[in-house]
Amino acid sequence: MNELDLAWEEEERPRHRRRAASGPVRRKKKGRGGKTFLAFFISLLVIGGLAVGVYAGVDRVKDLFAAPDYNGGGSGEVTVEVKKGDTALGIAQTLLDAGVVKSTKAFVEAAKKNEERSKKIQPGFYKLRKQMRAADALSLLADPKNKVVDRVTIPEGLTIKATFEALSKQTGIKVEDFAAAAKDPIALGVPDFWFNRTDGKKVNKTVEGFLFPDTYEFGPSDDATAILKKMVARFMAVVQELDIVNVAQGKDLMPFAALINASLVQAEAGTVADMPKVARVIYNRLNKKPPMNLEFDSTTNYWRELNGMPRKHNLTTAELTDPKNEYRTYGQAGLPPGPIGNPGKEALNAALNPTPNEKWLYFVLIDKDKNSAFTDDYNQHLRNIETAKKNGAY
Repeated sequence: MNELDLAWEEEERPRHRRRAASGPVRRKKKGRGGKTFLAFFISLLVIGGLAVGVYAGVDRVKDLFAAPDYNGGGSGEVTVEVKKGDTALGIAQTLLDAGVVKSTKAFVEAAKKNEERSKKIQPGFYKLRKQMRAADALSLLADPKNKVVDRVTIPEGLTIKATFEALSKQTGIKVEDFAAAAKDPIALGVPDFWFNRTDGKKVNKTVEGFLFPDTYEFGPSDDATAILKKMVARFMAVVQELDIVNVAQGKDLMPFAALINASLVQAEAGTVADMPKVARVIYNRLNKKPPMNLEFDSTTNYWRELNGMPRKHNLTTAELTDPKNEYRTYGQAGLPPGPIGNPGKEALNAALNPTPNEKWLYFVLIDKDKNSAFTDDYNQHLRNIETAKKNGAY
């Protein structure tokens, strides 16, 4: 008999004696051991319940202090913009306003937990989903493949007409919209002083020359005006980088004249290496006493393009000297009324820094690699032309 049985036996003995005097003893189906076990079992349930309750309570307390966040990957679609200089909190507020995240705190905390990924977020437009987990939103923003952009590359030397066509093809905005937006270059960000010139020639105030050739990313909300403003702003940034205004004025050259020269250099030079050489020829002809006509076919072809006519390789004398063409450089000296295209950085730099100490007055493309031959002797120039013909470059 174990200790427990013994205890129960001692506890029951007095009852057995009393019942023996009054009659037969009737035993109960259950002893007190069953009640004890039941009480023990109930105690376990109560303790267990308290433990679960405490755990649930702690969990609820945690939820009170945790940043509100969505549990799923979201649904639908929404476009948001990350602006240059935005902080994590600024981005979080944008996402909250757009219905992407449940709280700014959730996104900020996700960004802190993954700083490497956060650093990859670039300015631009992104397509996200509504009611996303903050961490998922962060992942999409950090992946440049999710940017919503129209990436457009504008080559050096394109005219505004060709530029508008390229922009229209990539953005879906009508050419007419770009043409309308370009009517006021001052409103697009071109300072008015850029159209000053001192040679007495007519000034055509257009955006030609100020739409800097580069690769751009335009957002879905950018209209024709916004796009042209960005291109003008890029031009002004390059102007500041090259210090064009101060350098030009230091050389007794109006900035507008330098821009026109750069557009001519861009159109006439076959290689970047020859750009400063072509610039030297331009200045030598302009500074000759009396001034020498530039005689560039490119200026006539520019005017033809603006007026809906095709460009031609072999222009006739009548076409080159057409008095209706204000851009012609045959039959009249000096620079045309404005740029004949949008020059790149190399051409702008060449216009400011032409090859020094050379007396060249003539040049011609001499080979199929687009190298040019330069000379100050007209007879040598004619021989160079013959060489160019033999090489199939003329």
